[in-house]
Amino acid sequence: MQTRTLGTTGPAVSALGLGTMGMSGGAYGAADRTEAIATVHAALDRGVTLIDTGDHYGAGHNEMLLAEALRGRDRDDYVLSVKFGALLGPGGGFHGQDSRPVAVKNFLIHSLTRLGVDHIDIYRPARLDPAVPIEDTIGAIKEMIDAGYVRHAGLSEVGAETIRRAHAVHPIADLQIEYSLVSRAVETEVLGTLRELGIGMTAYGVLSRGLISGHWTAAGPGDHRGRMPRFSGANAAHNLALVEALRQVAEATGRTVAQLAIAWVAAQGDDIVPLVGARTRERLTEALPALDLGLTAADLAAIERAVPKGAARGDRYPAALMTAVGVGN
Repeated sequence: MQTRTLGTTGPAVSALGLGTMGMSGGAYGAADRTEAIATVHAALDRGVTLIDTGDHYGAGHNEMLLAEALRGRDRDDYVLSVKFGALLGPGGGFHGQDSRPVAVKNFLIHSLTRLGVDHIDIYRPARLDPAVPIEDTIGAIKEMIDAGYVRHAGLSEVGAETIRRAHAVHPIADLQIEYSLVSRAVETEVLGTLRELGIGMTAYGVLSRGLISGHWTAAGPGDHRGRMPRFSGANAAHNLALVEALRQVAEATGRTVAQLAIAWVAAQGDDIVPLVGARTRERLTEALPALDLGLTAADLAAIERAVPKGAARGDRYPAALMTAVGVGN
């Protein structure tokens, strides 16, 4: 397994990380607990060290699932990235973000307890709390770093100005943000800011929640993708046509669509670590070889022709949730 370092102050991690949201809460339809745990085990056994979760995934279920999956493993063999503060209600509705300093510490003790660990490697607010200055939130995380409960501070889905303000309080290891062939807004300003400041990126949604995986079928009951504009009606038909164009490139080079999409993100810089939300060992096994594809300039040009920047249609979130992210599509 290749490794990459998250920025100039962050930890060394595997060049591909495992995102675990889909293993809990039915966000992407039903998940199999036994298979989810087996997938975490398989990832660790194959050298994946970066494991990403959120305290709101399955209302805490995901952290407890990971505690079971990680039991017996040496704590130094994996890096836990945890998002905190997203406010949910029964039924799964999103009700904003709480990033008050006192809330940071409250959320942290719950995560430490559910995960069964004595520290979190990277701790980050899930979204920007408009009612709390980012300086106050990062200041609280810094206190927890000084106390030994957290190793590094991270950010999630914020823009360039917020990144600068946060980094001035305490060095930020990485920004977690959506980045894929069909979500490239970070290239406008955010990516340059990260590189200027020496901050890494963990890119989630590299397969656009399965849309550009090459395996997409219509969202079933309870799958929240059915409410996302990119997965709806004419937008979905247009976007899937892009996938078919990408499939032609993949097949011509002996790769799968998913491998090509993951490799493209990894090729955008060695300061970027793609997160793959594999819920099964089968999908994990498909994803891992993407790191070794060694895309050529000709490959990258062919991918760009198949899926030009800005070609996707539809926002990546419903309108109400787009207001909570720092960059657009």
